[in-house]
Amino acid sequence: MSRQVVITGLGTISGLGIGVEALWDGLTSGRSAIDRVRAFDPSGFDAQIAAEVDAEFKVNQFVPKSYRKATKVMARDIGLAVAAADQAVRDAGLITPGVDAAQERTYPGNRTGCHIGAGLIAADITELTEAMSHATDASGAFDIHKWGESGMEQLTPLWLLKYLPNMLACHVTIVHEAQGPSNTITCGEASSGLSIGESLRVIQRGAADMCFCGGAESKLNEMAFYRQQLMDRLNTSSNDTPAAAVKPYDTHAAGTAMGEGGGIVTLEALDTATARGAKAYAELVGFGASHTVYPQGNGLVPDPAGKGIAAAIRAALRDADLTPGDIDVVVPSGAAIPEWDTADVAALSTVFGDALADVPLWTSKPFVGNCGAGSGALDVAAAAMMLHKQTLPARINCDAPREGVNAATAPSASRDINHVLVFTTSLGGQNVALILKRA
Repeated sequence: MSRQVVITGLGTISGLGIGVEALWDGLTSGRSAIDRVRAFDPSGFDAQIAAEVDAEFKVNQFVPKSYRKATKVMARDIGLAVAAADQAVRDAGLITPGVDAAQERTYPGNRTGCHIGAGLIAADITELTEAMSHATDASGAFDIHKWGESGMEQLTPLWLLKYLPNMLACHVTIVHEAQGPSNTITCGEASSGLSIGESLRVIQRGAADMCFCGGAESKLNEMAFYRQQLMDRLNTSSNDTPAAAVKPYDTHAAGTAMGEGGGIVTLEALDTATARGAKAYAELVGFGASHTVYPQGNGLVPDPAGKGIAAAIRAALRDADLTPGDIDVVVPSGAAIPEWDTADVAALSTVFGDALADVPLWTSKPFVGNCGAGSGALDVAAAAMMLHKQTLPARINCDAPREGVNAATAPSASRDINHVLVFTTSLGGQNVALILKRA
């Protein structure tokens, strides 16, 4: 696997806006998108804040006119991925049938792959309520038999196609006619990082020349939001100060805030990208993955020693033929949930030792919230921009950092950056680490 792989296109969508320039502007200016939830009435929830994509977002603006009818069966998560893919293609200067069917495409369909991470897509409450209203007995109680006889008939025949996790990749491949290796990975927050790693391996072994990869997710619906609250992951004490709520690696961290969004990046083989005169934001040189085994946590609390996370980081370093001393910036999970921050810091201390205090940590969560399966892709996009711009974005909400970590609040600043480590750990224990190199 000697083929070099570069990142040529960045497509992002988050509370900071649509497109990587909007993301970068928000990050460098230190602007948080976390605010009171607008998608539903949050007054009955303990946590009432999140980072939402602009209410004016419409996915039909990001697909060919001939495909707009299909947007009716796209759940929010699917639409986010489709829009991000459109942005990535245009940013990379690629020609696909999805952006210009009249021109010759840059890569043949059978040389174009697609690997997209997804979460558990929660069904729309309004759709379910309408159907359930036809499934009650004479007393008004829910009747499972009536549900089977008449309730389900109130759902659109294509209802299920809106909520299958593999539909993110499905629509992206159809729109852009990507016919090469394709896969969907559903491993919580680690999903998009693992998907990017799979695309890397596909191109390295010569099975494709270009791949769409990343992930997207929205947990801004009542069911998904409530699950996060039940697991005590959300900050419930900062509803009146949402922009300051998420404090990764701060001694006063009190939980995360949900976000919606994600990113799609276009990976290309260096030889084919060079042949077409493409720009490269960064080279992807290292990938490692692992699983945390910590039965005491029942999957809800991470291993405080961070052994699984450290294993993924070390695997990525070996893959890149680098040492910890070569890393200039670390983009960690940074959930701002104390137990999870503890695991991150323990893993980094294991890998970097005393030198950890000299390596800046930067995390996106205070800006765009926890975007689930889309989180890692947003982090990779931010890391690629750091290398491209030679700039460390602003760091916010860490006025009392944990001892031994370089994560304190600071404005954006120019910096010599050659390698960035991005790692994500997920609820469930999957870990992924990626290393980006200056192009």
